[in-house]
Amino acid sequence: MVSTETPASLQVDPVTGRSDRKAFIDFPYTFYPDDYPHWVPPLRREVKHSLDPSKNAFFEHGRAQLFLARRNGRVVGRIAAIINGMHLQKYDDDNGFFGFFECIDEYSVAEALFEAAAAWLQDQGMTGMRGPANPSLNDTAGLLVDGFDREPSILMPYNPPYHEDFLLKYGFERAMTMWAYYVHKKYVEFDRLKRGAQLVKRRTPGLTLRTLNMDEFEREARRVVDIYNEAWSDNWGHVPMTDAEFDQLADQLKQIVEPEMVFFVEHEGEPVAFSITLPNINQALKHIPDGKLFPLGLPKLLLNAHYGIYECRMPLMGVRQEFQGKGLDALLVLATIENGPPNGFDACEMSWVLDSNDRLKNHVESLGAVVDKEYAMFERSIA
Repeated sequence: MVSTETPASLQVDPVTGRSDRKAFIDFPYTFYPDDYPHWVPPLRREVKHSLDPSKNAFFEHGRAQLFLARRNGRVVGRIAAIINGMHLQKYDDDNGFFGFFECIDEYSVAEALFEAAAAWLQDQGMTGMRGPANPSLNDTAGLLVDGFDREPSILMPYNPPYHEDFLLKYGFERAMTMWAYYVHKKYVEFDRLKRGAQLVKRRTPGLTLRTLNMDEFEREARRVVDIYNEAWSDNWGHVPMTDAEFDQLADQLKQIVEPEMVFFVEHEGEPVAFSITLPNINQALKHIPDGKLFPLGLPKLLLNAHYGIYECRMPLMGVRQEFQGKGLDALLVLATIENGPPNGFDACEMSWVLDSNDRLKNHVESLGAVVDKEYAMFERSIA
């Protein structure tokens, strides 16, 4: 296995046991709460689950090696080197990934971690490294590059500003920019949007809109993944979700989803588009700085979930290719904005939107949404 030693007692080693894995998970909680007040601590059990090959469906086709950087026995950084089997199956480009990257504000630590991840990926036959993906683009992914003075929304990353500097210094280049848009109900021109929705329905007769049927949740989930994998197939970096991965995601979302904030557009009774909007539970999680539900975290979470969540996020939307460009996304966004206030949501983040998706960018901006945060994916050759 890779072991990287550098001057000043800095050493990078692969994670090999339970104590190492615990140290890997615990590291961000040691410095973020004090130095970065807008960081929202993820629940530790969720991070542990995402890294567990026996629990995360990603590892049915992917694999990863975790690394820890230590100086004089103290953890100062971490990284995961990742092979995504579904990505390689689709693109056959010998690109590996890195993710779960964290380090103190010292470039030598970042460099040593990148070197360890690159060496492991090279040993697996990879010639490129892209990231961050935690562990894939279907999970929390991307690097925050603008918007550090605001809290991230649910399932979105947060990191110190120096991460981008370290990536660029190591030779990474920006592969794709992604935008997070923010819209508040008081800035939405509902009358104009309703006129636009009526025009869409006139141009494509047979369209109807409905919300999620929780009594048929499993069937509804299958409809979503079927549309999603078709709708996103040509987008940059897209990797189809396996059935097991989507079932896992559906089980997680079922715990927090608001049925009145999930929509299907049907054409003559057949689902052709969907959108999913989730409560921004980060507004509650921020009150649990150690990421532990027990013994004190759960009461705080429940209390703040009841009183403190007034924002939502739309992380998923898909339109079958046959119906793309016909304005169905406008129907979904309008329905989401209309249903938000009655369900307690005054504002919504729509993220992320690829910089290459000019049509969607123009559409959300026409709604009154503004760019709130900027994210990016980076890549470099390791051949």
